[in-house]
Amino acid sequence: MSARNRELVALIPASLLLTAGFAALFIQRSDILSNVSLTYGAIFLGLCFAGHLVIRFTLPHADPYLFPLVAILACFGLVVVYRIDENLARDQAQWFVIGLILFVVTILALRDFRVLERYRYTIALAGLALLLLPRVPGIGQQVNGAYLGVKLGPIAFQPAEFGKIAIVIFLAAYLRDTRQVMVQSSRRILGVTIPPLKHFGPLLLVWGAAMLMLVFIRDLGSSIMYFGAFLALIYVATNRFSFVLVGLVLFGLGAWFLASHVPHIEDRVDIWLDPFKDYNSSGYQIANGMFAQADGGLFGTGLGASVLRLPGGAPLIPAPQTDMIYAVVVNELGLVGGVGLLATYLMIVERGFKTATLAADSFSKLLATGLTAVLALQVFVIVGGVTRVIPLTGVTLPFVSYGGSSIVANFVLLALLLLISDRARRPARAVAARGLR
Repeated sequence: MSARNRELVALIPASLLLTAGFAALFIQRSDILSNVSLTYGAIFLGLCFAGHLVIRFTLPHADPYLFPLVAILACFGLVVVYRIDENLARDQAQWFVIGLILFVVTILALRDFRVLERYRYTIALAGLALLLLPRVPGIGQQVNGAYLGVKLGPIAFQPAEFGKIAIVIFLAAYLRDTRQVMVQSSRRILGVTIPPLKHFGPLLLVWGAAMLMLVFIRDLGSSIMYFGAFLALIYVATNRFSFVLVGLVLFGLGAWFLASHVPHIEDRVDIWLDPFKDYNSSGYQIANGMFAQADGGLFGTGLGASVLRLPGGAPLIPAPQTDMIYAVVVNELGLVGGVGLLATYLMIVERGFKTATLAADSFSKLLATGLTAVLALQVFVIVGGVTRVIPLTGVTLPFVSYGGSSIVANFVLLALLLLISDRARRPARAVAARGLR
């Protein structure tokens, strides 16, 4: 069976999963199995089939599993968000369609994605400008102490979701040109390898500006993602673990300083260390999220069976459609459902890193690595926060949490990975012929 046929067949279980999920919700609510679940499943399969056709005719050698795996995550998201709030689910479905459209536009517009290398500094400036937008008076929005959103008339979005892609593109393009010089011209001081400032300086400048802006807008989750992607790319580009070690030490010192001197971050750390100390106020969300996960047990309470609101209407788990959606999944589908969701992410990460290993040129290899690392770290940050491995931060669970910016930006990320994969898997003669066009 060809790669594209495997992709097509793999989309069928995803649509069946969505159909079964909605059927379970309808039965739970009214004890009636409605035909609407079949309609939703057919519509979802039709949309995925349209995306598949674009991939089939434009990227015939692309990885056959990335798109179906993302479709499974989207199923999780649509069903769980519908279970939480039907109106939000309608918005989520609309953003899914918009994300698919932008996915197709990205593939058609960037058939030769290597052109992004030429505009590395322009892309870097655009990424930094996006990070700064939430603090612009009149359009910036503050949520729970963080400046995450931008509202332009009826349109609201989170610029950091798109900024992460821009910063990764810049890092990949810059390291592609300077990685050899950074390694060969490095000096050892007290047993630590230090790269030359001449070539390492611009990299630190853009990365440092991104970090400062993220702290300025108080987006801690994105800060961790950007820093992790930076270290991953440095290691892949130079093969020097000492660079990563120095970065981790600096991160530790910076985290200690911020946790000790910035009240917003200090509060997050205090809640993480003891959410029950102030249960009725700041610790309410994370504590109830832990209770919900424990209540789910091994197989869960059943899809649609958990209690999300108190008798008076107040939320039992604040922000269940965004920050705490993983707690809802574990509560209703149990540890088995939570592990299944994480396994899907792990398979996407594995396919992304495999794409990086197959890529022949340095820019493709670094770009695939950075994009995959950002996605993996985003999952780690939100799941780690909900499970109290790390302090809870305000990032979304890719393709699952409610949020249009996240869905659209991650579809662009997926399109870039498929573009890289198609070039990496294309037979040598086809690559040469395409390069002559």
